[in-house]
Amino acid sequence: MEDTSPGRLRAADADRERVATTVQTAGAEGRLTLDEVEERLTRVYAARFTDELAVLTTDLPRPAPPRPGFPLTRESLRRHPALRVHLAVAVAVAVLVIVRWAVLGAGFFWPAFPVFWLAVSVLAHARVRSFRERAGAAVPY
Repeated sequence: MEDTSPGRLRAADADRERVATTVQTAGAEGRLTLDEVEERLTRVYAARFTDELAVLTTDLPRPAPPRPGFPLTRESLRRHPALRVHLAVAVAVAVLVIVRWAVLGAGFFWPAFPVFWLAVSVLAHARVRSFRERAGAAVPY
C-alpha cells in the first residue's frame, strides 16, 4: 500500500523530465559516473512523488538562471509600460528633429547626435529594468 499523506504531491511528467535533464547534464559535466546516471534516471522515471525526485538532485548544483539577451525585446516592452512610453517619446523626438533638419535645408546631418543619445537612454533604461528583474534570482550554487 502506498503512502498518500496530504503533504506529498504527485510528480508530473514535466517534473520528471526536468530532473532527468539535470541528471543528464551532471553526467555530461563529469559530476556523475555513467552508472550513477543510469541508476538515477531509473529512479527518476520510477518516482511517483515530487519529494522522491528532490532527493535525486540534492548533491548537484542548481542550474544557473538564464542570462537575458539583448535588453530591448518585445517581451520587455510588453511587461514595462514606462519603457514603452520612453521609447515612444524617443521616437517622437527623433522624428521631430529629423523633420526639422529636412525642412530647414539639407546641410550637415546634425540630428544624428540627439538621435544617438536618445537611443542610448532607451537602451540604458531597458538594461536597468532587466537588472531589477534578476535581483531576486537565486544563486546557482
